[in-house]
Amino acid sequence: MDVSRLKQSWSLVAAHGDQVPLYFYSTLFLAYPEIRQMFPTNMAGQRDRLVAALGHVVSEVDQVDRLVGYLQQLGADHRKFAVRAEHYPAVGEALLATLRHFLAEQWTDELAQDWASAYGLVAKVMTEAAQAAEAVQPPWWVAEVVGHERRGFDVAVLTLRPQYLLPFTPGQSIGVSHPAVRSWRYYTPANVPRADGTLELHVRAAPGGVVSSRLVYGCAPGDQLHLAAPVGDGLTLRSAGSADLLLLAGGTGWAPLKALVEQVAAEGSPRRVDLYLGARSRGEFYDGEAVDKLAASHPWLTVTQVVGLDLNRPGEFVYPVDRAVADGDWRSRQVYVCGSDDMVSRTVATLSRSGYHLGQLHHEALGRQWYGPAWRTAVQTPAVPDDCGGAA
Repeated sequence: MDVSRLKQSWSLVAAHGDQVPLYFYSTLFLAYPEIRQMFPTNMAGQRDRLVAALGHVVSEVDQVDRLVGYLQQLGADHRKFAVRAEHYPAVGEALLATLRHFLAEQWTDELAQDWASAYGLVAKVMTEAAQAAEAVQPPWWVAEVVGHERRGFDVAVLTLRPQYLLPFTPGQSIGVSHPAVRSWRYYTPANVPRADGTLELHVRAAPGGVVSSRLVYGCAPGDQLHLAAPVGDGLTLRSAGSADLLLLAGGTGWAPLKALVEQVAAEGSPRRVDLYLGARSRGEFYDGEAVDKLAASHPWLTVTQVVGLDLNRPGEFVYPVDRAVADGDWRSRQVYVCGSDDMVSRTVATLSRSGYHLGQLHHEALGRQWYGPAWRTAVQTPAVPDDCGGAA
């Protein structure tokens, strides 16, 4: 397998933009119409993810250890989409047909063999990982909605009780799907693991968001949801040691950081925690009672609310990081950031310019979502949870 040929050929194909996924999906669904039901009814938004997925695999094809580790995790996770071993050859056929179409006269027997070998490795690793995962965890957990509170027009706080214990580390994200839809979204529980196994999710309905809209507007106690295994470590305290913390949250990005506050409280460590909690307006601080209770219970926790919009300063928007930097020097702290992509990227840029090093800035990757099977997802790991700004 010639890695340089793979990368060069993919760059030529990717230059065709949206036409690549359109051709791929048409080829796949025409040849194997039964696969169509594994995808959402609305396929808009999937095009960039296919190109990103293939581009990621090709870019890592010469980094075998890193690529295999990623594919193993992806293969195990894809069980929740009902992906079976027999689906991989169908996707491989559609992929090779798509490459042949766009490369035209540049498609050679040698290149066909290179791509077949590369895809064969991907399929083998993912299939074997899925088989191994069957012995240790289910493809998904069934959970009952035991609480549903609307905290605003587009925000709800849900309490879920899985039928079986779903282990996770505070800061990790858990896939959520409603049986009525064929999409998964990732949310971070706003709590540490509880004795009764319940999870608290903070959900904001995003425009066009199938899952988030269903959870906010079309969900009630007694309903059942599907939950997928936890992923990600960008927002866990594992790498922070016992250092003091600066937490910067925007909107429902408060959920993962709330879990971290609970973790610090449970550990009983003498660290200081300063939380800057942002919202566009004062009325959008949807979890004020819980925030006040935590602040009153723990003298090591200081909370500052930051209202983004100031009617006296039209056109300006204040982010939590703006207020935090103005208040003091936090360069001795480990910093955790969760909010919209814009909020996170602005925060990281601001702190970097102020002398903070990237090793002390913790956040999930920007714009990375797990929508479904590998051939229609942005294959970056981990997924940024919806409570950190992901579209739903």
